[in-house]
Amino acid sequence: MNEYNMYVGMDLGDSMNNVCVLDNAGDILWECQVRCTQEGLTAMFDSMAPARVAIEASTHSPWVSRLLSELGHEVLVGNPRKLRMIYRNARKCDAHDAQMLARICRMDPALLCPIQHRGRQAQVDMTVLKSRNALVETRTRLVNHVRSLVKSVGERLPSCQAEAFHRKMGAFIPEDLKSALLPMLEILKKVTEKILAYDKAIAELSVQRYPECEVLQSIQGIGPITSLAYVLTIEDPTRFEKSRDVGAYLGLVPRLDQSGNMDPQLRITKTGCAYLRRLLVSAAQYILGPFAQDSKLRKWGLELCARGGKNGKKRAVVAVARKLCVLMHRLWMDGTFWEPFPEQCQEGVT
Repeated sequence: MNEYNMYVGMDLGDSMNNVCVLDNAGDILWECQVRCTQEGLTAMFDSMAPARVAIEASTHSPWVSRLLSELGHEVLVGNPRKLRMIYRNARKCDAHDAQMLARICRMDPALLCPIQHRGRQAQVDMTVLKSRNALVETRTRLVNHVRSLVKSVGERLPSCQAEAFHRKMGAFIPEDLKSALLPMLEILKKVTEKILAYDKAIAELSVQRYPECEVLQSIQGIGPITSLAYVLTIEDPTRFEKSRDVGAYLGLVPRLDQSGNMDPQLRITKTGCAYLRRLLVSAAQYILGPFAQDSKLRKWGLELCARGGKNGKKRAVVAVARKLCVLMHRLWMDGTFWEPFPEQCQEGVT
């Protein structure tokens, strides 16, 4: 027996949302459009009896799901990658999408593969990390732009860290290009200063608001940026029954396509937060690199590299990243600091 008397499917748009409301029997009560604003949604859903509402993950879905939950409704945020019946519909339109969402949430909500959005504070704090990442990407594009233009006239700029590019490269730019490229170095200087300001803000944020980051930063290769991104993405570590589930949540496990006796090796799923996944892979590369201290995790990763095979080093890096996210969850849950060789630590205690 269904829990609610009304089931709502809402296809979110940038300005208008298409809404379809079903009764307990599956008949359409009404269809309409509502403005994608807090005022418009409140006016419609505040007077409505408690209902189950299905929406798809999108730019607006975080604040919409929070608003409707506060108004007393159960909100399910569907994973668009799993709703093939919607995005592959031969007669796809917003009204049909809303009706399909309503029917799915009435019959079997599990088909939505619902996701959990961050809380508002976590979302706000995540904007600091994303803004820094946008500036880093901008700086990389500008550095590549300057290098490519110098290379196009037959010259080359020496190797240099991106942080020092604006200070060191001015003397190496050809005279006839200085009028065009020196202003770029001024912009790079300002961008680098802003990135350093973000680094300071992230370090302070991880200490003041998220003390669990200190435990995660005890792992080699994990700094304030990666630890804070991990905490803000996972948010509640208790929602995972096993630490191993975090690897699948972040898309670091291989895809499966089994059929009969066929079980090919496939790439990782790449679901979840791409930004955090990239940070974990970078940390894994450091752990396997020449400057990392010796540890059980490093030895395990180097053994995978030594086995060779197709893309042996890349596969080892992904495997270490997966182990890393599982280890971080375990330390977070236990509140214990990382030990490079836990067996030796236990022997010392005994």
